[in-house]
Amino acid sequence: MVTTETWGRRSLFNTDRWARLLVDTLYHYRGTAYLLHEFAIMPDHIHVLMTPLTSLEKAVQFIKGGVSFRAKKELGSNMEVWQKGFHDHRIRDAGDYAQHIRYIHENPVRRHLCERASEYLYSSAHFGFEVDAAPQGLKPQSIEASDGAAEAAPLQSNTGPFQSKTGAAPLQSKTEAALLQSKAKTA
Repeated sequence: MVTTETWGRRSLFNTDRWARLLVDTLYHYRGTAYLLHEFAIMPDHIHVLMTPLTSLEKAVQFIKGGVSFRAKKELGSNMEVWQKGFHDHRIRDAGDYAQHIRYIHENPVRRHLCERASEYLYSSAHFGFEVDAAPQGLKPQSIEASDGAAEAAPLQSNTGPFQSKTGAAPLQSKTEAALLQSKAKTA
């Protein structure tokens, strides 16, 4: 998970033009620089849960540099967009993954930008955003191997965003569905 802030914590992404520019940039590099699992674009920072396909530093550079370049070109802005550096957290297991998804989705709710995470337009919690499946091989939340060895269990859903395999009613969350699917396989 990566978090990075705007220069001086300015609320640049409080406007639709800036927020959409960042969403477009996230999706432009998706699949080439990183897999995009979840995100929330806050007014003065972003949270991105990703799997880098290159180094993490390069993946973040694509996002930050892409936004800065496009802001100059498309919005006529010459201002500094980002603080230097970023904060990152390496996901340890399926429980940690689920916890960070909840954190990302609930961030706009905690900041009083919406009442429910699904209402926030600039977050992967909002219906309609396609994201990559959870990485395979995350350790399950509780490991009950008799010999004490950790077993890797796949944690992914092959369905589209918020859809069941049958196309039926939307799921509560992709992560909860994947965890239930993983538990069913091990039972």
